[in-house]
Amino acid sequence: MIRLYDYWRSSAAYRVRIALNLKGAPYERVPVNILPGADEQLGAEYRARNPQMRVPAIEVDGRMAGQSLAIIEWMDETLPGPALLPKDPWQRLQARAFANIIACDIHPLNNLSPLAVLRKDFGADEAAIGRWYRDWIVRGFTALEAMASDIKSGPFLFGDTPGLAEIVLVPQVANAHRFETDLTPFPLLVELDARCRALEPFRQAAPESLT
Repeated sequence: MIRLYDYWRSSAAYRVRIALNLKGAPYERVPVNILPGADEQLGAEYRARNPQMRVPAIEVDGRMAGQSLAIIEWMDETLPGPALLPKDPWQRLQARAFANIIACDIHPLNNLSPLAVLRKDFGADEAAIGRWYRDWIVRGFTALEAMASDIKSGPFLFGDTPGLAEIVLVPQVANAHRFETDLTPFPLLVELDARCRALEPFRQAAPESLT
């Protein structure tokens, strides 16, 4: 049994929930409230388990690991169920590159920690935070829309089933909606998101299904 240390609105944890559902893997959710003021991830008990003090993390047979993309690739290598990465090596590269634009370029700049620094050290108000957040989404989504136009080879980016690229995209689109980002320039991304959210593994993983 996999134990998932999770926060319902964390987009990184959302990715892992989608992947677990696509794999059909049973798991136990262990909620960790990361909101400022609660900060359960900073407590001694969780820190002893995960020195990075972030979610998600998984615990398997007494061993614990974090980082959503690393967890998802481990799942693809070890768990039965549909493959989350294409078989073709070049397409695997493309899928990882697509996912990394979100996980490495957009998401880190819009995470709770940098936003807190913007507020505390630079005096950013909520309007400025919103502009910052949307700017990094638009920059990343502009690249992703172009990539999707070149890659898309079926209902999903790499054929008939969703994989790593869609797993990472859908939570970021949810963030974009939450911060009222205009997604009109990104019709392919919007179409992919809608197609994925119609599937039960994505619906079950969505934050609104956990509240």
